[in-house]
Amino acid sequence: MIKLRSLSAVWQNPAFTAFLLARLTGMFATQIQAVIIGWQVYELTGEAMSLAYVGLVQFLPMLVLLLPAGDLIDRYSRRSILMASWVVASICAGALWTLSAHAATGAEGKTLALTGIYATLVLFGCSRAFSGPAVQSLLPQIVPRAQLAQAIAANSMLMRAASIGGPLVGGVLYSLGGGTLTYAVCAVCFLLGVTFLVPITTRYAEPPATDAGSMWQRFGVGIRFIRQRPIILGTISLDLFAVLLGGVVALLPIYAKEILHVGPTGLGALRSAIAIGEICAGVWLSLHPFNHAVGKRMFLAVAIFGAANLVFSISYWFWLSFLALAVAGAADMVSVYIRSALVQFSTPDNMRGRVSAVNMLFIGSSNELGEFRAGSAAAGFNPITAAILGGLCTLGVVGLWMRLFPTLRKVDKFEEAGF
Repeated sequence: MIKLRSLSAVWQNPAFTAFLLARLTGMFATQIQAVIIGWQVYELTGEAMSLAYVGLVQFLPMLVLLLPAGDLIDRYSRRSILMASWVVASICAGALWTLSAHAATGAEGKTLALTGIYATLVLFGCSRAFSGPAVQSLLPQIVPRAQLAQAIAANSMLMRAASIGGPLVGGVLYSLGGGTLTYAVCAVCFLLGVTFLVPITTRYAEPPATDAGSMWQRFGVGIRFIRQRPIILGTISLDLFAVLLGGVVALLPIYAKEILHVGPTGLGALRSAIAIGEICAGVWLSLHPFNHAVGKRMFLAVAIFGAANLVFSISYWFWLSFLALAVAGAADMVSVYIRSALVQFSTPDNMRGRVSAVNMLFIGSSNELGEFRAGSAAAGFNPITAAILGGLCTLGVVGLWMRLFPTLRKVDKFEEAGF
């Protein structure tokens, strides 16, 4: 069992502390930007399909670039790649800041702003193709393997803390100063993240990958590695289909404006409800960690996630909706903690870039492509029907995956997933 003194040993590592500060500022900027883009796009168009395109234009460049990104991350400095990608993200926030000024200049200005937002999100998706797998595979190079599970728990908890503050602050900033003020804050936060990365040392990095052949052949090695390990394949594919089919985040602007009638500040609160549940679960995991029946607990957590989203989908009361999202967030935090630990314990260091890239591809599919699924379903049916169907699909995925991946279901301890 992880003791509190073990957690303090993790915090005594200055590189780990700097890494957390960098991730906090980067996550803070990403969360602010995500909630404001959704509100601003829906305010410009009033169409659910426009929210679907927000996810799609970010997912497509990630789909194209994640695989070569994983190969580069295994062969070059992960810290440098992450720094470069956040510089690009800061440039994107600056472009969105400029476009926000045009959004208030009549119909022509709104059309120009909307087109520019989509184009900027394509570039932002390119940066995320590199930053996602880079930040995931950098942590095992900073802390020793014996402290990896503790570091993952602490990292996940603090990332959820940023997820609470980001949407709330984003909603308030947008109410006070519109998109110009909000995107300026995002740009500064991304640059702060780059600054925090500068002093980080990778004491536990292993020699980079030296696989011969072309980039695609090297990545093929990573794909075969994943296919041969049902624990990794089952873990990342469960996240893909559970969130792809059951996520409701893309529908929050519609619920906030048309169903719950709470405006942009309420939208920020709904986004933060998910993170509040996540951080509460993260604190609990830090104080009461477990390393028993981890496979079954992961499936249970995903099932609770789907059930909580079902409650949210039929709620017309803000506080019930808030509570349902908080429960979904708590369940997701438990699932994320288990999934992250299983993947890290199952993967050697010289393969982590490629495995993390595939993992990010699946996460990107579940999040950005999931937003497209939710938005298009809301446009074809209605938001409530789309949310209900999504929750039911998540529960169906859990039952099916328990049958398809019995090895994953039977995993008892994290160490059993070792390579």
